[in-house]
Amino acid sequence: MQESSQETSQESSQEAVEAAEPLLLNEDIKAWVPDSLQPLFDVLADYPFLLVVILAAAGYLAGKILQLILTRGVTRLTSRTSSDFDDRLIEIARRPVLMTTVVLALLLATALLALPETLNNLTQRVLGTLLLLSWARASIKTVHMVLELVARNHERFEIVQERTIPLFEMTLKILLVGAAAYVLLMIWGVNPTAWLASAGVIGIAVGFAAKDTLANLFSGIFIVADAPYKIGDYIVLDSGERGKVTHLGMRSTRLLTRDDVEVTIPNAVIANAKIINETGGPSEKERIRIPVGVAYGTDLDQVCDVLVNVAAAHEEIVRNPSPRVRMRAFGASSVDFELLAWIDHPELRGRIRHELFMAVYKAFNEAGIGIPFPQQEVYVRSMPQGQGLGTRDQGPGTRDK
Repeated sequence: MQESSQETSQESSQEAVEAAEPLLLNEDIKAWVPDSLQPLFDVLADYPFLLVVILAAAGYLAGKILQLILTRGVTRLTSRTSSDFDDRLIEIARRPVLMTTVVLALLLATALLALPETLNNLTQRVLGTLLLLSWARASIKTVHMVLELVARNHERFEIVQERTIPLFEMTLKILLVGAAAYVLLMIWGVNPTAWLASAGVIGIAVGFAAKDTLANLFSGIFIVADAPYKIGDYIVLDSGERGKVTHLGMRSTRLLTRDDVEVTIPNAVIANAKIINETGGPSEKERIRIPVGVAYGTDLDQVCDVLVNVAAAHEEIVRNPSPRVRMRAFGASSVDFELLAWIDHPELRGRIRHELFMAVYKAFNEAGIGIPFPQQEVYVRSMPQGQGLGTRDQGPGTRDK
């Protein structure tokens, strides 16, 4: 028992002595050093941290030189292009390039130092993590910039437009973050398979718990991709809600009604609804209809002229296309016409229709055009005996007299 305790104490004391020893340069590297640099290697062997400082400074200097080359040399080539994409790309790459040179210099320093295996692995993993985060951040910025450039060239890339940039940007960010997380786990020696399995189980649980939220989220993605409406459009739903779209989010859509009331509708509801986009189509103008009937015997050409003049005199009726009149039917009491005119703002339709109805009525009165009301003529072929239109009921007690 005493011998085993003495051996254990000797081993622990030996480990303590090894841990207390100063850091030395890796002797395996010495064989690769040229003979002319052997004296310098021997000097740095006594001051290993000085080597770390020198290599870090050299890496920083190399990074600055590369930044200068990118800024001046490559800029001369990119100045011939009309787009600022390459200039912005160089600006994004400046910091990762500097980080790369510094990290490589520090990795070289850790290789030269005779560090303990645990400390050496920890240092390499920390440096690898810093380098990964630097390039991941630059990649996310580059994705946003590339999507903006592609959206400008919408003739070649119809699916990528300004309204779909958030959708593609979010998708690519998720992919980049997922790839970076996978590489990060590999750097730290963690098996990602178990994490992916755990993430799958957690995803199923979250999916059941947040079913409605996920439904709204995916509906928002489909709305952004399909674009049945956009911000500023005036839409009408089959449930009766109508208004201007003021917000198009991933969870809900907001409408501003004519009563200045904002209505928030979940995307899952609006995605399954019938939507009438009164601002959609090749033109944002909307046609309004003013039905009117005139008496039989009226000069029909005069009616058309009066209606067109009424619409042309209204300041909010567009001139192109011009207002027009159509005769629709021979009604029971009137000849039915319809005034067709276009307006720029669908939300003003109610007020403009009111003003046109008022103006048409006044113009018809001035022109002597009558607006008939429904009439019926009743012919009585026979009356029951003892009853007639001229008889009237007698009061009580008059029959006995």
